[in-house]
Amino acid sequence: MHEPISTLRASLPAAELVRRRSAVHVLVVTGLGLNCEAETAEAFRLVGATPRLVHLLDVLHGEERLRFDRTQILAFAGGFAFGDHLGAGFVFANRIRWRLYDQLERFIADGGLAIGICNGFQTMARLGILPGLDREYRTPRATLAPNDRLGYWDCWVRLRADPRSPCVWTHDIDLLELPSRHGEGKFLTEPGIRRRLEDEHLVAVRYVDPRGEPTEVWPHNPNGSAGAVAGVCDPTGRLFGLMPHPDAFLYAFQHPQWTRQRYTRQIADEAQGLTVFRNGVDAAAAAI
Repeated sequence: MHEPISTLRASLPAAELVRRRSAVHVLVVTGLGLNCEAETAEAFRLVGATPRLVHLLDVLHGEERLRFDRTQILAFAGGFAFGDHLGAGFVFANRIRWRLYDQLERFIADGGLAIGICNGFQTMARLGILPGLDREYRTPRATLAPNDRLGYWDCWVRLRADPRSPCVWTHDIDLLELPSRHGEGKFLTEPGIRRRLEDEHLVAVRYVDPRGEPTEVWPHNPNGSAGAVAGVCDPTGRLFGLMPHPDAFLYAFQHPQWTRQRYTRQIADEAQGLTVFRNGVDAAAAAI
């Protein structure tokens, strides 16, 4: 069993944690319809990590090995892998399942972290590595279905993180405002699985209304997910997937209210999306 990352992080002086960030290597999977790899890599670079853009076929064909001593974080970027023609993330997950599952399971067992954003979350769910209950990462137990209001929807949403979640990516986060852009984001699972996710605080982030309360009502919940589920983690807290895009809010001026906030001095010290990536990198830095 790995020592909890929260314990490791708390034991490190802040300066040492910052120094270790550059030693965190991130493999950002690219190709075959994904289109958010550049901003995902930039997010990790901005928080001090060392990202590499690697085409999925290079990993599948063995030209790049997924090993924890070389890569501490695996990032599944957003986009439309294989055009979503057979369902969001479906074909991409099947290609990984065909050749990469053994490496993926070893990477997770060795302490690797992973984040899936939008199409990446769909892929992780279809692979079965999320929600990863009982450390079973081969059997899909959830999926992301078409939105209740059919069609692609592009908007900004508010999220609230569960403070009791083991998710290392949402550490010390309360509210998040992020862009959301998808046509298949409704989180579906069996009632028993959903109860476990709730009981074990694995629903890491939820859609909330302007009052900060979880909601299933459009447009604050863009897809109609029951329980306002916007993202989930596995029981270790190291694997995390969410539908909204933290990679699309890396600079303050990207916020739609940036001009107004600038003149009313309400600008945050850093764009909220960046906090998610910094948390992941710090968790990896504490563990290596």
